[in-house]
Amino acid sequence: MSKTKGALVSSVDDGSIAFELSIDKGDEILKIDDTEIVDYLDYKFLSVSDEFVMTVKKASGEIIEFEIENSLGEDLGINFDDVLFGSTKSCTNKCIFCFIDQLPKGMRETMYFKDDDTRLSFLHGNYVTLTNMKDSDIQKLIKYRISPVNISVHTVNPDLRVSMLKNPVAAHILEQIEMLREGRIEMNMQIVLCKGINDGDELIHSVETLASFYPWCRSISVVPVGLTKFREGLFPLSEITADDAEKTVNAVTKLQEKYLKKYGSRIVYLSDEFYIKAILPLPKAEEYEDFPQIENGVGLISSMEDEFLEALKEDMKQLFFGKNVIATGKLAYNFICGLVEKAKKRYNKLNADVVMIENNFFGDSVTVSGLICGQDIINSLKGKDYDRLLITKSMLKAEEDVFLDNVTVSQMEKELGLEVVPVLNDGYIFLKELLGKR
Repeated sequence: MSKTKGALVSSVDDGSIAFELSIDKGDEILKIDDTEIVDYLDYKFLSVSDEFVMTVKKASGEIIEFEIENSLGEDLGINFDDVLFGSTKSCTNKCIFCFIDQLPKGMRETMYFKDDDTRLSFLHGNYVTLTNMKDSDIQKLIKYRISPVNISVHTVNPDLRVSMLKNPVAAHILEQIEMLREGRIEMNMQIVLCKGINDGDELIHSVETLASFYPWCRSISVVPVGLTKFREGLFPLSEITADDAEKTVNAVTKLQEKYLKKYGSRIVYLSDEFYIKAILPLPKAEEYEDFPQIENGVGLISSMEDEFLEALKEDMKQLFFGKNVIATGKLAYNFICGLVEKAKKRYNKLNADVVMIENNFFGDSVTVSGLICGQDIINSLKGKDYDRLLITKSMLKAEEDVFLDNVTVSQMEKELGLEVVPVLNDGYIFLKELLGKR
């Protein structure tokens, strides 16, 4: 049997099926039955069959076929460092609004990789354009019941989508969505709104077209384009103004009312930034239904406020009586200030300030907290008298304590002489951290 680069085992859980079979770190999973294991999706969905044969290449070079019975669909206990097994699909588009093209040098290396991999959409919630997928790739999603798929649509106008993504394949998005619908795959859609390009009537047309795929189109999010100061030589784009935001809110609200009557769901949702820019009240938490795109900044503030107010009703004890400081971006500043003031009324010994961090690294047009870099926080708080600094965990790389500019949490603690506490975007957890209940 010729060697096929398979799935490299990083560890095996004690007492698992793989442990009993003496599968070890450094072994490679080559095939399950007659299917070569190309990625984690192959492994995950083929390994829950009642009976199957798994071909393994031992670290010694020996190839063994294991006949496995797994009627309970039990996890085999095999772990992998790289769930894509070295075959990540990079983006083939040259989007006019691409955020990665607007990054300066010197950031952490992973920031410069443009992924457009549907497997990451399923595993981590990433949004993909489908432009690097063949029909056979889509059929694989259908075969394995990969659902939901998160799709960056931006517009359903074929010519406009080709122009925005700079890729002729982008014209086929509705055909691909139709294939997924026929395969009964649920989809979350995303539209990055660019002023004068896919807004106004184009936006309404795109939303109306995508909503017609309901219920397989679970949700549509509309988010404003993010623009940094590093756009020299790139496509000229303008920032979404307060007036633009208000017009967008009004248009989308009408569509939501229409869909709620027709389908029983609003389907389309705006990111929080539109309401804040337009100086309009955010929708109540229940208006986001099951928060289908909260990780996209859609309903995050309403959800967090609800959680925080519920937490205030509990009889939590205050354990920390030092001086807190909360660092946040311009977008969430007033909201966080409001939460802290409510907490101070409930806990009169709570000592906490909120500081708005200007985004000098990316430019003042970038106002979200998740894109604040470590050096901007250090420069804003250097020499200030605080005991603890609370930041949103979204400022850090997943599973690591490092900011976008490679500043680490420990470096920040040393520079500022205080404890840095990364906090999940959860109102209940935020209050607990304020009170010192770790």
